[in-house]
Amino acid sequence: MKFTQYFRVMRQRSDRVMIQLEWIQYVIDHPVKEVIQQDGRIRRWAPILEMGGRYLRVILLSDGETVHNAFFDRRFTP
Repeated sequence: MKFTQYFRVMRQRSDRVMIQLEWIQYVIDHPVKEVIQQDGRIRRWAPILEMGGRYLRVILLSDGETVHNAFFDRRFTP
């Protein structure tokens, strides 16, 4: 799994430090929804059972491999 420098910095925030890498990989592999942004970045969502089914949003660069951002999305509805 590759990461942007932005992700590495944002991951240190108190509301994101608990996000586990295996959860990010799960979202990448098993999204319930995927959206391609106009800039080519890819948004994927999946529920994380260990977090009570909250939806984790992962944003990938256009290469589909590099993680740019990951956070629990309170607004997402499947």
